[in-house]
Amino acid sequence: MKPTDFAELLTRYLSTYLPGQKNLSPHTIGSYRDTFKLLFRYCLQEKGIRAQHLMLNMIDAPLIRGFLQWLEETRGCCIATRNQRLAALHAFFQYAQLEKPERILFCQQIMGIPYKKCGKTLVNYLTPEALKRILLQPNLSTARGRRDRTLLVVLYDTAARVQEMLDLVVGDVRLEPPSVIRLRGKGNKQRQVPLMAKTSELLASYLSERRLNFPGKESHPLFFNSRFHPMTRAGIAYILNKYVEMARNEGGNGLPKRISPHVFRHTKAMHLLQANVNLIYIRDFLGHVDVSTTEIYARVDSEVKRKVLEEAYMQLDQEDRPPWNEDEDLMGWLQKVCRP
Repeated sequence: MKPTDFAELLTRYLSTYLPGQKNLSPHTIGSYRDTFKLLFRYCLQEKGIRAQHLMLNMIDAPLIRGFLQWLEETRGCCIATRNQRLAALHAFFQYAQLEKPERILFCQQIMGIPYKKCGKTLVNYLTPEALKRILLQPNLSTARGRRDRTLLVVLYDTAARVQEMLDLVVGDVRLEPPSVIRLRGKGNKQRQVPLMAKTSELLASYLSERRLNFPGKESHPLFFNSRFHPMTRAGIAYILNKYVEMARNEGGNGLPKRISPHVFRHTKAMHLLQANVNLIYIRDFLGHVDVSTTEIYARVDSEVKRKVLEEAYMQLDQEDRPPWNEDEDLMGWLQKVCRP
C-alpha cells in the first residue's frame, strides 16, 4: 500500500523535524504524537476514516473543530487539555504550510482556530510542616526506605522536573564542596543546581550503599527500581503517593488534595521566594527561559503579599487629627468646592 501524503509528512515531522531541527525532548515529542493518536481515533470513530487512508486534503478546519469538540464532550477533557492538543496541531500545520505550499490556505485556517479561555489554577505547593511530614514517612531501617527518602529529598532540593530525575546518572552528582547536581532540562539544556549539606550527605550514603561510588559507574542511573531498571514516571508517582497517604493516615491535616511529583518543584520555588531569594535566581534555579514564567509564584504567594502590604502600610497617628466631619479646614474647602 502506497503511503499517503499525510503519513509521509507526519513521519518526517515527528522523527526528523522535531528532534533534529527543534531539538525537543522525547517527552515533548511524545505529547505531540499523542495528539495525533487521538486525532486518528476521532477520524475512525466519528468519520469512519482509518489512519492509513487519511489524506492531507481531508484535514481541514471543520474537522479539527469537530475533533476539539469531541475531546471535550466525548472524552471529557478540560479546556487546558483541549488547548494543549490545539497547540500541537498549530505547530504541525505551521510546518505543513512550508512543506506543502499548495495547502497554505487550509493550514492557515486551522492555525486560525483560537484557544479557549480558561481560568488559571493556583500553584499547588506544600508548607514546610507538610513537606516534613511526608519526608519522615520512609522506613529508614530498610534499603528501600532509605532510597525513597533520598529520592524525595533530591526531588525537592533540586526542584527537578520528573523527566530530569529520570535522566539523572551517577556522573551528574558532584559531592565535593561545593556539591552540585547536573540536570538536563527541556531542549537538552543543562544547568547545575547546588545541593544542601544534608542532601549531599544523604546522597553520599546512598551511593555507598548501592555501590555506585566506584569508577565505571558514572553512566549508571542514579535511581532505579528493584529490578535494577531506571525509575519511571509512574514509579516516582507511586512512591510519593504511598508516603502522602501514610502522612494523611497519621492525621496530616493541611495536605493538598492532590500531590504530584511536580508539586515538590512548586514547593521548592515557593520556599525560595518566601526566603526572599530574587526571582532572577529562582528562574535560573528552575531552568525557566523567561522570568515571566517564574513570576507565577510571586502572584500566588499570599504570605509574600501580606508582608509587602504590611511594609507599604503607614500607621497614621489619628490622635491629633479630628474626625473628617469635625475638621474645619477640610469642611471649609469642601463647601467652596461644592458651592454652585
